[in-house]
Amino acid sequence: MTTLAFENKDFLWGDDAGSLRILSEYLHPKAEFIRHGVTDTVVIFGSARIPSPEGKKNANGSLHKGLLPLVKYYEEAVEFSRLLSDWGNHFDSEFPGRKLFISTGGGPGIMEAGNRGASDAGGESIALNIALPFEQHANPYASPKLSFEYHYFFMRKLWFMKHCRGIVAFPGGFGTFDELFEVLTLVQTEKKTKIPILLYGKEFWDKVVNFPVLAEYGLINEDDLDLFSYANTPEEAFRFFQEKIRLELTQKLGTKS
Repeated sequence: MTTLAFENKDFLWGDDAGSLRILSEYLHPKAEFIRHGVTDTVVIFGSARIPSPEGKKNANGSLHKGLLPLVKYYEEAVEFSRLLSDWGNHFDSEFPGRKLFISTGGGPGIMEAGNRGASDAGGESIALNIALPFEQHANPYASPKLSFEYHYFFMRKLWFMKHCRGIVAFPGGFGTFDELFEVLTLVQTEKKTKIPILLYGKEFWDKVVNFPVLAEYGLINEDDLDLFSYANTPEEAFRFFQEKIRLELTQKLGTKS
């Protein structure tokens, strides 16, 4: 029996079907987000390599020494996500018809912490996983019905931003920098409506990126430094987003605060 064209894996993975693969990575998440009422998200970025306290304990000395002082960020990401998700669980009472979710890259490390905090709060969360040869594997804390695996980075990025009301970047490497600087560029160039962007752990970010020097050289404008803020505790980060999201939606929807 001849395989139907839309079930033929050789065809679907071939060059001729590239546009179909891209379209599928747009239409499938879109359908699921509509089905489950996803209207608003806060996206958590951060390193896949930062272990949980349990992971640190089980590393048996194999953990890179540079990661040891960063374990606290896993725990703080869990707590931030728990606080935000607890608010999100009652979001509909303040903004009827809207649902707020934590969204992560779906993998280990800080991504796991984000989904874990939402789970601890009894809430659902989104996982936008990506197929990679190393590091990336799906964590067990995201909601299965809101978990997706992408082949294309650019489609995954689209869905990070589609319903995004804000992002928080915890310490991370190339992947975190890629996502953070893309969002900053989108907002700077007004391709994305201005959203609250939070860098968590000012000591880390000041050490690894000297943003003011970019302004000194004229490579960015002075007011571009106002595109992002800092937080050092889960409570501070939660209050930041609660205030910014509430203000934005109140203005947008004409809702009384």
